[in-house]
Amino acid sequence: VKQSGYNIYISGITGTGRTTYAKAIANKKAKEKAVPPDLCYVFNFKNNSEPKALTLPPGIGEKLCNDMENLIEELQEEIPKAFKSEEYETKKISIINEYQNYTNKLIEDLENEIAKDNFILQHTGHGAMPNPVPVNKHGQIIQKKEFQELPEKKRKVILEKSKEIQDKIEQLRRVIRDFRLEAQAELDKLDKEYGLAILEPVFENLREKYQECREIIEYLNDVREDIITNLEKFSEDKEENGLLVALQQQDDGSFFTRYKVNLLVNNKERKHAPVVVESNPTYYNLFGKIEGRSHFGTITTDFTMIKAGAVHRANGGYLIINARDLLQKPFAWETLKRVLLNREITVENIGEQYRSIPISVLKPEGISIDIKVILIGSPEIYQLLYYYDEEFKKLFKIKADFDIEMKKDENNIHKFAAVIATICRREGICHLTARGVARLVEYSCRLTEDREKLSARFNEILEILYEANALADISDKKYIDEDDISKAIQEKDRRSNLYEEKIHEMIEKGHILIDLEGEKVGQINGLSVLQAGQYSFGRPSRITARTHLGQEGIINIEREAKMSGNIHNKAVLILSGYLGGKYTMERPLNLSASLAFEQSYGGVEGDSASCAELIALLSSISSYPVKQSLAITGSLNQMGYVQPVGGVNEKIEGFFKICQLTGLNGEQGVVIPEQNVDNLMLSDAVIEAVKENKFSIYTVKDIDEAIELMMGRPAEEVHKKVEEVLSEYADKAVEYSHSEEKDEDELNNEQKDTGE
Repeated sequence: VKQSGYNIYISGITGTGRTTYAKAIANKKAKEKAVPPDLCYVFNFKNNSEPKALTLPPGIGEKLCNDMENLIEELQEEIPKAFKSEEYETKKISIINEYQNYTNKLIEDLENEIAKDNFILQHTGHGAMPNPVPVNKHGQIIQKKEFQELPEKKRKVILEKSKEIQDKIEQLRRVIRDFRLEAQAELDKLDKEYGLAILEPVFENLREKYQECREIIEYLNDVREDIITNLEKFSEDKEENGLLVALQQQDDGSFFTRYKVNLLVNNKERKHAPVVVESNPTYYNLFGKIEGRSHFGTITTDFTMIKAGAVHRANGGYLIINARDLLQKPFAWETLKRVLLNREITVENIGEQYRSIPISVLKPEGISIDIKVILIGSPEIYQLLYYYDEEFKKLFKIKADFDIEMKKDENNIHKFAAVIATICRREGICHLTARGVARLVEYSCRLTEDREKLSARFNEILEILYEANALADISDKKYIDEDDISKAIQEKDRRSNLYEEKIHEMIEKGHILIDLEGEKVGQINGLSVLQAGQYSFGRPSRITARTHLGQEGIINIEREAKMSGNIHNKAVLILSGYLGGKYTMERPLNLSASLAFEQSYGGVEGDSASCAELIALLSSISSYPVKQSLAITGSLNQMGYVQPVGGVNEKIEGFFKICQLTGLNGEQGVVIPEQNVDNLMLSDAVIEAVKENKFSIYTVKDIDEAIELMMGRPAEEVHKKVEEVLSEYADKAVEYSHSEEKDEDELNNEQKDTGE
């Protein structure tokens, strides 16, 4: 889509290949687009603080840059030669002599005229007009004292005559000045004549060369006029006037800098539109900057110090930026939006008002751009920008979601293997055997927690591939096999499982209390998942319940201690709904119960323990014990159906490892929701133990099946017992209520009798 606003936001988690895909697609599309123009900045002869931008066909910018350098070098050599030629010197001297002779003749005529009145012209030097002074009959200048001694009438005549002569001198000064201007005009005309004789052939060649480019022709005309105006700069003797020239240099460092071309972006070598990936999207890296130099203690700059940014380089093509990095850089996001809205970029430095040393301020002309920006970021950042940034939805109308998984079918498995093979070739590492690829596919499924899906988190898969390659190199293997993959996975886990080992140690020492044998009333083994960086592992948690007659309902001790999350609080409330709907449709629920995760100090969140909590409650109410050799995980709804949970592999393996510490007895196992079967991607150790009947994995679809497994008796028996107990609680509550009412009536009667 060529219209503005159709920039792209690629949404997904890190490691799913978003950037790689974006570059691949952008490169494919870029090959279908033409090479963008060169971008240049040149001196603005009308306003030197506002450099002009030139947009030129690709490759022309470099040619113009070289041609201008050659032009100035040639003129610096040829113009002085022309001005030192004998013919030029003869004409110049002729004009000067004519001026001097004419001036001398006018002054001489005036001297002869005033001599008749006993006056002479006294020259003061430095090119100023002479002053009239009176003389005596001997031709000597009348001094002040002598003048004072003259008769008053004589003095008056001299003063009047002096004034008349002064007026004539002033008239003479104007005549000489006008003639001098005429002479200077003649000299300028002479300089221009000789200068043009040098300039015209050169500029004619350039105009012919660039006749198809109107911008260059206009620029060359401006250069020509400026050179004609400043011919004396080309004819200065640099050796004789070196110090003076240095002191008179402009702030840009050299007068001749104005004739350079600042080639901002050179697309000469490109075959198609550019694709630019900016990994550090700071303001200056994106939009360019104006650098400075030290000049006589002051920081100065000029148009040649304007530097391009990623937006300039990506003009005509695609710019790929990480959204999080962009938003973290001051001024970068707001400026990018302005550039995309206006479709124009202007190079300007930020924060110059805070500098301790001021610099010359440039305001370069804006450059029109045609660019597509591809932002890569998380879904959360997209949502925040979409709802809280009005301009975002106008500028990024295309969104592409990257899934973290894909269907595990034959086609995708072949593609997965092809990607691995491509990476092996590109990185120069060993290729995989068929079993090695199969093992990597298993690991990919494990990452998704689904046997029917492959993970798109390729960065985690590549970590295993690189480590497996190192192991293969150590063993001098030509190919990476399944053992290398398995060992790489094990080593990665081993480097991160210190926390897990410490928990196992505390369980083994009895510091964390877990029963793995026998039966207990109101006590059950729940399962949770702990996260330690990239490594996650499961561990059993003892859940206990105590019940008695009361009105409080179910008390979540974690919630009361403010150690429970919202989802866990909701799950506990669902238990109340289940109990009420199952057992007390015709009577109130007169129950007080407390639930606790024993030895839990870091807080509890999630609903995956709700099945375990309900069974612990039912055990406490019915006094039927729960098997401690089993652990259970699963979410529960109010109707008693078990719902799937996350982290099922880690939970099973976590309980299995604890059972291994004390020895597998064949009775231990884990109860999981039926829907989680497709999520099972267990370790070889667990699979082997299940095959040998040393460990069991049970699936349930509702709470009744879970009750029968965990309590070893029919669910109806448990429900009947619970209903009996709750009915008994209800009867006792009624009796207690009647007793309280009777006591209250008796108390009121006694108070009434006492009052009478």
